Amino acid sequence: MPTAYDIPEVLDRREGPHGEVVLRRHGELLQIIANGCFLMDTSDGRSERLLVDAARDTLDGRRRPDLLIGGLGVGFSLAHAAADPVWGRIAVVERERAIIDWHRAGPLRDLTEQALADPRAQILEADLVEYVNETSDTFDALCLDIDNGPDWTVTEGNDGLYSAGGLASCARVLRPGGVLAVWSAQPSPEFEETLRNAGFQQVRTEEIPVARGVPDVVHLAVRPG
Repeated sequence: MPTAYDIPEVLDRREGPHGEVVLRRHGELLQIIANGCFLMDTSDGRSERLLVDAARDTLDGRRRPDLLIGGLGVGFSLAHAAADPVWGRIAVVERERAIIDWHRAGPLRDLTEQALADPRAQILEADLVEYVNETSDTFDALCLDIDNGPDWTVTEGNDGLYSAGGLASCARVLRPGGVLAVWSAQPSPEFEETLRNAGFQQVRTEEIPVARGVPDVVHLAVRPG
């Protein structure tokens, strides 16, 4: 684990369509930084695994449900989903080419190589906001992990995803009875209310214990049908 005296080593820095993306090593950890904002590292993965499992457990027991993951990150969600035989198709939408490259042939490859070899899994290079507005594909579950939460987005363009209009687009790619799961670094009662106003049912929040501070959470909601 890193100490206070470790100096992070930059492994790659790219300028993408949405700004700067950096992969760095800090002690034994790999970290992704976007426009100077810490996104995630390889320290745990508990939150990402709970995100996927909570979506699965909220479903109605349908056979071989299809999963859409918003955000590849360090790959914990993808790897965990691919290790679960319950899921059918597993699609991951990632807008940053750099992050995709780090998984396919870079320092993050060891975390997702086995998952990406799974015929159920695929990476879609696209902006999630545009994807949910334009795709004709539908899924049984949608797990969002592209920001630090509805109240702490990485880029301004993501704000609309958590509005009533953006949630309507999320509902559009969900089949009836499908589940929306949204990871957040902090609880958001306001977002719960927005989910209800957007027509979602069974809205609830699961806390993820952390060593100190406010717990991470997963917001869960079900599309009627």
